[in-house]
Amino acid sequence: MSPAVTTDSRDPNAASSPAVKRMLIGEPLDSEKLDAQLLPKKRALPIFASDALSSVAYAPQELLMILLIGGTAFMAFAPPVAAAVVVLLIVVVLSYRQLIKAYPSGGGDYEVARTNLGEKAGVVVGSALLVDYVLTVAVSVSSGVDNIISALPVLDPWRVELAVGFVILLVIVNLRGVREASQAFAIPTYVFIGSVAVMIGTGLFRWLMGDAPVASSAAYTVEPESLSQVAFVLLLLRAFSSGCSALTGVEAVSNGVPAFRAPKVKNAQTTLVLMGGIAIVLFAGLTTLALVANVHYAENPCSLIGFDCASGPQPSLMAQVAAATFGGDSIFFFIIQAATACVLLLAANTAFNGFPLLGSVLARDSYAPKALNSRGDRLVFSNGMLILGGAAIAILVVFQANLTTLIQLYIIGVFVSFSLGQIGMVRHWRRELKLLKGNTPERRAAYSGLVINTVGAAFTVAVLAIVTVTKFTHGAWLVFLAMPVLAFLMIGVNRYYRDVEHEIEMDDTVKYGSSGDLAIILVGKLQKPVAKAIDYALAAKHEKTLAVHVAVTSDDIAELKADWEYHRMPVPLVVVDSPYRHYASPLIGFIEKYREKHGPSVVTVYLPQYIVGHWWETPLHNRRARRIAQQLMMVHGVTVTLVPWLLDSSEIVYGRRSRPLPGDDRGGRIDQRHYGLVEHSDN
Repeated sequence: MSPAVTTDSRDPNAASSPAVKRMLIGEPLDSEKLDAQLLPKKRALPIFASDALSSVAYAPQELLMILLIGGTAFMAFAPPVAAAVVVLLIVVVLSYRQLIKAYPSGGGDYEVARTNLGEKAGVVVGSALLVDYVLTVAVSVSSGVDNIISALPVLDPWRVELAVGFVILLVIVNLRGVREASQAFAIPTYVFIGSVAVMIGTGLFRWLMGDAPVASSAAYTVEPESLSQVAFVLLLLRAFSSGCSALTGVEAVSNGVPAFRAPKVKNAQTTLVLMGGIAIVLFAGLTTLALVANVHYAENPCSLIGFDCASGPQPSLMAQVAAATFGGDSIFFFIIQAATACVLLLAANTAFNGFPLLGSVLARDSYAPKALNSRGDRLVFSNGMLILGGAAIAILVVFQANLTTLIQLYIIGVFVSFSLGQIGMVRHWRRELKLLKGNTPERRAAYSGLVINTVGAAFTVAVLAIVTVTKFTHGAWLVFLAMPVLAFLMIGVNRYYRDVEHEIEMDDTVKYGSSGDLAIILVGKLQKPVAKAIDYALAAKHEKTLAVHVAVTSDDIAELKADWEYHRMPVPLVVVDSPYRHYASPLIGFIEKYREKHGPSVVTVYLPQYIVGHWWETPLHNRRARRIAQQLMMVHGVTVTLVPWLLDSSEIVYGRRSRPLPGDDRGGRIDQRHYGLVEHSDN
């Protein structure tokens, strides 16, 4: 072994990754612990249902806000509009129970559409869901910040900063793993459900006893817009479409089936029903209580007659109802606001589970980069989480975390996936019925599924049309622009992977005809990294080994040759002239001439490379080596082997020094460790 090569191993106690990373996301988990990360129903509910449950915090607000455009008299239409939303929610929940049963792999609407409607439909659904998940994070965080500002108006100037900070916090928590995230998010979700239920019960009880709560905005009025008959109908439809935001998040359970404990299908279906039932109760109760308290929430706060819009932001519907029920200074008011803000922020967590899982399925099917199908240290699809967080932050910054603007973009993607997923399920059950004969339980179950999904398809397609018509000019056109662009990119990625797979697959044309084996050690100066590279090359026992120096100037050649002879290097040195001061081109020319003379030899180029411990050292080293390696890898028959040499700063990474400290020699601490080349005696 060359003296430049040591047998020292890495310190077992050294940190395997940066301490900051370990502190934020925890220690890596073994792949065998994946089953331990699976969720029981009580923890799956806050993870997958927080989006749908949180919708009750802003869906009634959006519904009443649109109706108020026509004047306070239009509030009378709130009950039938809310009832229509509840009916739709029931239909969608029942439809997704069938989807979970038929397609439990976690692909959800994407898998259903791709399997039953073809590639294009699957890609459309995939792009719609990806867009929706990003908007889920943006809308949920914005709504949560709105509720925080309703309780603490002094924070209004920091709206965007708060939103971005919460997204970063959610990313970090989710990177720690599904199990830890469920533990962190379970309590706020259940507190929200319990506190809102208590508020609804208290408010309705007061109403029945003749002491109905009165909202702070009850005395405010608006100047109603003059509406034609067509405008009247469109306003009702727009209110309905805004109320349909209560359905967002229902699809998350179908995408997250693999995250449930066994029996996965049964647990996922139970969680879905629980989520739907709770969402219906809270949505209906909160809408009723808002009407009882006479809440007036305007799209433009300045249009409220009597409200000083310059004094501060308009309190959210949840804040007004809580203040009317318990009092604006009561502890219950702040509990409601805190719980609402928490669950709205946690609603974004549904997307942090759905987006990475969907991304992994798309990557598996080659519609997304393969990196999205890789699990991180904590057994989660961390790359998908980072992409989702970055995209959500960008949207929050662009739209200044404005909930009213973002909500217009929100539910388009949801109902695109709903519609195509339900249509795909109809085709699925029709195909199953053709295969099943007789009056068997399986055939009856298939027929029942067909009926449920047919009704679901009819409802969701109708709602999609309504949502498109009513929201297109209010910003939803951006979603219709983003979806085809994303779908086009997904198809492009798929085509690329397909072409590469075809290119590299084994076939009868593969031949093995190499007839030589040459090793080249690239030498600049005779230094320890070069000696280490030579030692590696010799250990590999190539047929022929050469050291090659590319001479940019003639001044260094004589010194290099003298050093080569002095240290008695065991391989011959070849000098290649480079009159144009290039490094890679002369080396490539030398290799090509060698192959012409000696046949199709396999050439291995050993290239020393420094390993550094500080980020700022990166641009100071290896620039030439990286460029040479990049060009050599484009040459047929050439393999590049990078030989690492750890600089002293690498102690930060590896926990040990590659070379002795000053004074080690004099102190006798390197008796068995040699770092030089060869020793010479003057005698």
